[in-house]
Amino acid sequence: MEKVENQNNTSINQNQDSGEDSEKTDKNFDTKNKHETDKVPKEDIKEYTPEEKIAELEDKLARTFAEMENQRRRFEKEKDDAFEYGGYSFAKEALNLIDNLDRSRQVLESDVQLNKTEALNKTLEHLDIIKKDLISIFEKNNIKPIDSLNKKLDPNFHQAMIEIEDDTKEPGTIIQEIQMGFTIKDRLLRPSLVGVSKKVIKKDEKTNENQENSKDK
Repeated sequence: MEKVENQNNTSINQNQDSGEDSEKTDKNFDTKNKHETDKVPKEDIKEYTPEEKIAELEDKLARTFAEMENQRRRFEKEKDDAFEYGGYSFAKEALNLIDNLDRSRQVLESDVQLNKTEALNKTLEHLDIIKKDLISIFEKNNIKPIDSLNKKLDPNFHQAMIEIEDDTKEPGTIIQEIQMGFTIKDRLLRPSLVGVSKKVIKKDEKTNENQENSKDK
């Protein structure tokens, strides 16, 4: 019995000691925090007046409304673009119909057996009618061909494929349209592929140019 009592007393003493140590630790921690707080200069801790707090809240609210308005405008623009140019890819693919009609015309015209026959003339007339109808349908949907012939080369709408000697035109003038270009509203759907004029080079000039090129090599 005495041994059991001694063990109980020992446990009680240990618990009391641990509790005292815990209290000391908490007091030391509080004292340390207090000292660290005391180190902060009082002038760095700013007390806001009610008016300043209201002004800060108003500023945050104004910024939030401005951001919401910007997001609304971006959404409206994206919606308008989707409505205006939603058929852009389809329109670009549809231009292949016109290209195929032009290729068919070239093949028929180059056929020696069909040359200058009545059948060829009627076929070409029908192809022209189909092409005009297609372009008319495109124009009703704001897809318009680019006016190229006899215009100055414009890199925004034309792509020069070849240069053709021609003294009757100012250099850089479009004198051949290889492939029609189109716009959809205010955007370029595809550029016109064209041939542009350049100054005629005389034989003497060509000879000198060739000799200079040979020297450079």
